[in-house]
Amino acid sequence: MRTRHSKHLVRALSVAAAAAMVLAPATASYAAPTGVHAADSSTPPSDKSDAKTLRIATSGFVDSFNPFTSIYLLPTNTLRYTYEFLVQNSQEDGSPTKGLADKWETSDGGKVWTFTLQDGLKWSDGEPITSDDVAFTYQSMIDDPALGVANGGLVANVDTIETPDEKTVVLNMKAPQAPNPGVEIPIVPKHVWEKIDSPAEHPNDKDVVGSGPFLLESYKANQFITLKANKDFWRGAPKIDRIQYIYYTNSDAQVQALRSGDVDMVTGLTATQFDALKDVEGIETHSGQGRRYAAISINVGLKTRDGQAYGNGNPALQDAAVRQAIRLGTDTDTLLDKVLGGYGVPATSFVPASYPKWTLPAEDEVIMDFDPEAAKKKLDEAGWVAGADGIRAKDGKPLSLRLFVDSTSITEQSQAEYFVPWMKEIGIDVKVEATDTDTITAETTKGNYDMYFSGWSQGADPDYQLGINTCMNLPTGTDGSGGTSQDGWCDPEFDKLYEEQHTELDQDKREKIVREMLRMNYEATPQIATWYANSLEAYRSDRFEGFSLQPKNEGIIANQSGYWGYLTVAPVSDEAAAAADGPNVGLIVTGVVIGVLVIGGIVFVMMRRRNSADVE
Repeated sequence: MRTRHSKHLVRALSVAAAAAMVLAPATASYAAPTGVHAADSSTPPSDKSDAKTLRIATSGFVDSFNPFTSIYLLPTNTLRYTYEFLVQNSQEDGSPTKGLADKWETSDGGKVWTFTLQDGLKWSDGEPITSDDVAFTYQSMIDDPALGVANGGLVANVDTIETPDEKTVVLNMKAPQAPNPGVEIPIVPKHVWEKIDSPAEHPNDKDVVGSGPFLLESYKANQFITLKANKDFWRGAPKIDRIQYIYYTNSDAQVQALRSGDVDMVTGLTATQFDALKDVEGIETHSGQGRRYAAISINVGLKTRDGQAYGNGNPALQDAAVRQAIRLGTDTDTLLDKVLGGYGVPATSFVPASYPKWTLPAEDEVIMDFDPEAAKKKLDEAGWVAGADGIRAKDGKPLSLRLFVDSTSITEQSQAEYFVPWMKEIGIDVKVEATDTDTITAETTKGNYDMYFSGWSQGADPDYQLGINTCMNLPTGTDGSGGTSQDGWCDPEFDKLYEEQHTELDQDKREKIVREMLRMNYEATPQIATWYANSLEAYRSDRFEGFSLQPKNEGIIANQSGYWGYLTVAPVSDEAAAAADGPNVGLIVTGVVIGVLVIGGIVFVMMRRRNSADVE
């Protein structure tokens, strides 16, 4: 077993590696990391001898662990483990399956949904889970818009709620509803949340009472998140004791931590990182069909729900013709090939191809192929005239746009390397503003941007993602608060179609309506969907086994729409953990890698000068 001192030394060397790489500017194959955040020394990550703690490297943003308001990937994934839904998304294909509810039925043409809870369910503090908890959760979101930030759209059609007994919940809908209203809503314990004075502001990061397979045990911002197993989970206790997320703000440092054994799993790998980990002894790589889309989000001229403009977006982007020209000038196939290494499929909309019944087909009539000449023509027609330097202007104002790039993301920086010259080719000047994730999040929420790289993970039913493109989900405050909007775009005609699909019980008819909505959004171009990436993951197969995929065939481990990934994972053996006690292979590997990086950095800087000259 390696000593704590050696582990800290590994991290120190990782920092040194990152520092060395900072010397190198970004290109399509390298990026300038901003450093590594090691876990808090006062509450250090688990030691390797703890064979039942799965340590996962992360750089994910946490807005809060409040199930009513959190919308970011890492905390919402945590909430999936902490709070059971009324109806769960199945491992097989994400279709509705048993959650807190043992069964459900519809009546009155889809206007009444009746759920029957399982017998003997209990919260982690031993209190029984009853229909009152479900009613309290749903009614809270209905009564208080601030508690509907995360999932309010899912209960918008709920009229009244009845609880005739402790096991029965009846949802009376305003109109017939097609999507099951029991999915994707974390049910909270009434006896805990009714005592909180300002529930929308509650961080929910300690003393958490839940019902899922893991419970939030401790959290320190940008350092660690620790979940402990719920031994009383109704599907059976997890086979590990804890999951610990450890922060590394640099993805290369995450990979080195996996190699050295300081973490057991890394997700969100780049193609280069993924390929480099193949065939490494003790590490298993996995490429699964993701449930996420990636996009370039465009500031269409943000407004609140009551029509107040906010933010400092360039007014030029309020013209759909300009946004369409940007789409025509963006070669998404090349981005997929060069940046993602081909690990994924080209995107057509914000509904991933992993849900084929809903996604917009690539051959649909609205799909625009990469065509710079068509982009130029569209800008000509919109009145943007190219100057002597090739940059277009209108009314004396140059077409100059800002692009936020996450300085910790190699993928975003690589995309920018291609995107900027493509825009220059059609007469648009794009200035990259590289900064940290938190700053991008804060500024884009306030509407202070022109373009940024975006993306969402989705469940098996598109209703939620469609809903956050409606006018009713725009923010209520000019600081971007009070709503969850995908891109700040809304169209009353889209809203009408949303209501139609939401209440259409005929699945064939509903699919057609959904596709019409995707066409409408595509043509409006509030974002350019770039790809549906495979999820590239790697884990220490010499320490853990038994990860479960969702979908069951060709699916993913992390970031599922359920809690299956870590529910069945188990230590390979106690002997495997003990085997970690020996020569510090990780340290040796890290040292070698640092040497390569430093030398590579010098070579790279030299090559960069040549490449820059080629581009500029």
